Order: sequence, then C-alpha cells, then structure tokens
Amino acid sequence: MSAKLERFVSPGKGNGLRATAKIKRGEVLFSAEPLACCVANKQVRDVCHHCFIRHKTLLRCSQCKMARYCSITCQKQAWPAHKRECKCLWSLLPRIPTDSVHLALRLIFALLSPSKGSTGVLYTLEEHESHLSSMSEQKRQGLSQLASMLEMYLQQEAPGLAQEMMSALPPSCRDPLSLIAKVTCNCFTISDGELREIGVGLYPSLSLLNHDCRPNCVMVFEGTKLQLRAVRDINPEEELTISYIETLSLTEDRQRQLKDQYHFTCRCQRCDTQDKDELMLFGDKATWRLLKEALPRLERLKAESDWQALFENCRHLLSTVGADIPDENLYKLRMIDMALDASVHLGHWAEAMRYGEKTLPVYRQYYPDPHPVHGVQLMRVGKLKHHLEHVDEALDIFKQAYGILKLTHGDDHPLTTDLLVKMEECRSEIDQQSSSTH
Repeated sequence: MSAKLERFVSPGKGNGLRATAKIKRGEVLFSAEPLACCVANKQVRDVCHHCFIRHKTLLRCSQCKMARYCSITCQKQAWPAHKRECKCLWSLLPRIPTDSVHLALRLIFALLSPSKGSTGVLYTLEEHESHLSSMSEQKRQGLSQLASMLEMYLQQEAPGLAQEMMSALPPSCRDPLSLIAKVTCNCFTISDGELREIGVGLYPSLSLLNHDCRPNCVMVFEGTKLQLRAVRDINPEEELTISYIETLSLTEDRQRQLKDQYHFTCRCQRCDTQDKDELMLFGDKATWRLLKEALPRLERLKAESDWQALFENCRHLLSTVGADIPDENLYKLRMIDMALDASVHLGHWAEAMRYGEKTLPVYRQYYPDPHPVHGVQLMRVGKLKHHLEHVDEALDIFKQAYGILKLTHGDDHPLTTDLLVKMEECRSEIDQQSSSTH
C-alpha cells in the first residue's frame, strides 16, 4: 500500500481511505493480486482461468471439464489452486456453482493455504461487513440458498470434514451464510483492458474505498492484478473514492442498485443535484419509452450472441422510433452501443463506424475526462476508422484516446501499448502517402 494513503473513519460512511500527501492524477496508488478470484461463468469458455486473458482456443481440464487454460504452462501453474476445487466441480456436474459460490469456495481454500499471507494489509477479511442485519428477508433467503450450495461443494472435497475446514477459518468467516454475504458485498468485478467483465475477485484492503458517482480514482486490471489510479489531483486529507457501479444511468437507478447490492444510500454531489438526469431523458417521453421497453429483449439477444437479430432490431428501431430522439437520450445511446457491438461481430465495418461516431460526442458529455470508458470508446472508433482507411481521422482519435488512457491505464498497460502501436502505424501510412504524392 502506498505511503500516501491511510485508513480513517469517513463521516457517515464508516471505514475509508484518504490521502496523506498531494497525489497527482495518473499516479498509481495501489497494486495488488487478489486473495481469491475466479472467471465469471458467462466467460468460462473464452478466458484462461489462470492468466485471465481472452483466447480463441483453450485447453479444458480433463477432470472437471470446467476450467480452461491458454497453455500447458498456465494449467500447471493453476493446478495448486485448482486441484481442491476440481474434485468439487467434477462430482456435482452438470450443476455449476454461481460466481459468488465459486469465489467463496476458492477463498476458503486460499485461507486454508499457508502460502497466502496477509502482511501489510490495511483491512482484513475478518473486518469485512456482511450486512446481513440490514438485508430484506427475500435477499437473506437467496443468500441462504447460495450458502447451502457452498456447503454441498465443500462436502464433495472432504466428506465429513466440511465443518472441520470451516472451523480453521477466521471466526467471522466460519458461518457459510456470513461468508457468502461478505463475498457478495465486497468482491470486485475483474475486467479486461477494454472494461469487459471477465471475473470476480477479493482484494481486502481495497474494500476500504468508498463509492462516489464521480470518483477521484479508477481501478484497472491487467489479468487479475489490480491497479488503483488517481484520475484527479487529490489533496492531503481528501478521501479516495471509486465507483462501485456503471455510472451512466439515472440517479434513481444508481441509488436503487447501490442500496440493493451494497446496502447504503449514496449522498454524493452528483446524486444530490441529479446531474445529467434531464439530459439523459431528453426527447418526447412517449417515443423514448418505446426504446426503453425494447432494451430487455435486445439485451437477451446480445447475451445469446444472436448478432444478426440484434443488428436488425437495433437498426429498425433507431431508424424509425429513434429518428425523433436526440442521441443524448440514455435509452437511445444504449441501443446505438448495442448496434455497434452487433455490427463489429458481423463485420459490418461501415455501419459500426457510423454508430461509433454517434456515441463520441455523447460519451464526452457523460464521462468527464480522464474516464477509462471514454478512452476505450475512442480507441474502438479509431480502430474502425483505421480499418476503413480514414487514416488521418484515425490518428486524431487515437491521440485523444491516448490523452485519457495514459492516465487511467498507464503507458505500460497492454491496451496503451497496443494504442501506441496503432498510432505509429497511422503515422507511417501518412508518411508513405505523403512521399508517394511528391
């Protein structure tokens, strides 16, 4: 943990982290590997279960049939952590644990392993809140079912020893229900460089960070390694904050999600002023409601990777209903983004570029720089421009992306190095065009 950070009690929030010295934007404040992590179920076929990098072809564990690896090396390195869960996963096939149960299972094995030290942490798992007392009965029942599933998996690993194993854990982690509650309230979504979800992990000290809908820090992952970076200049004594959720949503929806998932009411400046809500609902309500009502169906098509149907539905809705709604409208913007995804998957590059271009002015309004989401979107549109040989425009967009990503991801992140290569390719092509015309 950086010497520039310290633990403190944040008024109205409980435990928190604050700066002890001046911090400049772009500065790395913390870097850590997880205490435990696992690939998300919906990414299980596409991401290596050891290095967490996407690959088109993966080797499958011959026993549990669930774990997948990009190489023999990754498979061997993963085996010490995987061997205990492998038996649990195999014995209960075709049932597959939820992400939170899988993470809790890995956490138990990590805590029972003497190699997992916890020196230098500011916040231990023992101190993590379960929030069971503030949960609705319905939510407690749902977590109780997950706790029962966790016990069932443990019994497969060591019949009759599950109770003995749990007793070796820290006192507040011995009850399966309390452990599952702690995991669901304190885990982080692990994302790739382009901010797509790939897994979940526990980083105990970073659970001290409180939420703000316009935070002064962001978390970026490289594989499972997490980096906390400042995106604004931070003064001594100022609290460090991150966003727990995707912030491109209405105040009411953000508040509901934070209350349901993390058990608190956000009182940040953005929530108090309901900043951008009016802009997000721009346009005729009766018209944009048709777009809003269509989104769940489109999300299902996306989840099923039915790109052709998604593309046709989005294109039809955007050209008819959406034609009378400004691009700033939240529901239209979500549909444009889905049309962009579908176009890319289908190789419709010209349409993809057209949809991507529509999003950029809107992203600029909704994501104050430097924001990783805006940087990644710029890079995506730049790649489309480059592919379609709009080289000058591509270079300009890549430069804008680099201005953001060098602060949010850093120059050493694979995404930024890829971006720098793309910029060099554009410059080289522009030089060749220039010399051939003289």
